[in-house]
Amino acid sequence: MSNHLFDQLLPQSLDQERVFIAAGPGRDLTFGALQTRSAKIAHALVAAGVVPGAVVAVQIEKSPEAVLLMLACLRAGAVFLPLNTAYTAPEISYFLGDAKPRVFVCDPARLDELKPAAASAAVAHCWTLDAAGEGSLTQHAAGQSPSFANVARGPNDLAALLYTSGTTGRSKGAMLSHANLASNAAALCGLWRFSRDDVLIHALPIYHTHGLFVAINVALLAQAKLLFLPRFDVNEVLALMPGATSLMGVPTFYTRLVAHPGLNHAVSANMRLFISGSAPLLAETHREFSARTGHAILERYGMTETGMITSNPYDGERRPSTVGFPLPDVAIRIAEPATGALLPQGEIGVVEARGPNVFSGYLNMPDKTREEFRADGYFMTGDLGFIDPQNYLHIIGRGKDLVISGGFNVYPKEVESEIDALAGVLESAVIGVAHPDLGEGVTAIVVARPGAMLKSDAMLAGLKTRLAAYKCPKRIILVDDLPRNSMGKVQKNVLRQTYAALYTA
Repeated sequence: MSNHLFDQLLPQSLDQERVFIAAGPGRDLTFGALQTRSAKIAHALVAAGVVPGAVVAVQIEKSPEAVLLMLACLRAGAVFLPLNTAYTAPEISYFLGDAKPRVFVCDPARLDELKPAAASAAVAHCWTLDAAGEGSLTQHAAGQSPSFANVARGPNDLAALLYTSGTTGRSKGAMLSHANLASNAAALCGLWRFSRDDVLIHALPIYHTHGLFVAINVALLAQAKLLFLPRFDVNEVLALMPGATSLMGVPTFYTRLVAHPGLNHAVSANMRLFISGSAPLLAETHREFSARTGHAILERYGMTETGMITSNPYDGERRPSTVGFPLPDVAIRIAEPATGALLPQGEIGVVEARGPNVFSGYLNMPDKTREEFRADGYFMTGDLGFIDPQNYLHIIGRGKDLVISGGFNVYPKEVESEIDALAGVLESAVIGVAHPDLGEGVTAIVVARPGAMLKSDAMLAGLKTRLAAYKCPKRIILVDDLPRNSMGKVQKNVLRQTYAALYTA
């Protein structure tokens, strides 16, 4: 039996001298280097007791070596668990305790801070890797063989574990198989016409599915080239466009590009495709970008649990405010959330999806897994949407008040729990408010306990030690009470209307 995903991404027939990752002097990786250097890391993992199905958790900065580590995990039969670099020590403690990895790799600068969390979770090995590719992981791999007999892994074996927050405040580990990732990469590669002639500007982080499994796996499958940037920088992206063919980004990328005077037809003349996802793109941004460049941004829709579900067409109209059609072999439908009754075209309901891309369930949560699937295998995404007469899917929001800020998912309950734990806080409500740069700004409406004197700045300072930066509120608004309906439930829709112009006024 082969190693299902790795053998598709990196077949032996590849041109070994061809550059895959261009990351600056001395940091480029050829396809041959992907094979030999990932082999060394795979040997190091096996020597550390990583057996097929064992979890390897990583919280590291973006680097070519981080990609090698992901490939090495595939080769060793491990389950790769990437963690957002913004997560705090308490958050990391939860993930390690839930996933119980054999190896945890973190940035050397945070080793002392995170070691107690690893020890508490009984992690056998705590290694390091920095943005320059240095650390104890590199040292462990240095003396290993450059060839490795890949561990056999079938389509249904787990390849990755990605955590996605829930409205109850506890993150859920979505279990993704080799087939989930392989099928999604193959479908996108075909739909978006990627080939070895492509040069993709990669400015996304690689701790979530967009930058990791969409961008990298599609490029690998196509034998394309990546221009690997540490982060999005509008000047650098514009400078690279004349030598590139494609860009994958979040709406924030495009709002910053259209705000730059250097964006025009000439600078983007060599580009063939701009893709946006992870959050809704404003129709205004879509139109302005098209006017400035002559390119229509291609929006797609997906989730941690499913990879990509739909995409606007490569050929044909890319409609603003829509996310297009289902991927090949993927089926979608709109259902009444409570009953599951199918709704006619044009009616709003919960988006449900079924296909080879859909995950197998949540780690250690069999009851939650059952709750999220219909009896016929359709996964309830939690997103509300409708299908128009031309069969384009429209996403209108989350049924559970998800906030998407800068492309990152923020679940209000998690933030509210931390705010409510602050001294002097009676209660809070966290909402997303339209933001010109981030799409939505995390906004907290807070009620103080009688006699308490709360100060927004002090509250934010306390939250920054407990929450990743993207989860922290952009504004904290103090009020006397929260609006409620007759059943006592906080009316977040009223709050959103009240503060709709907060960041744009």
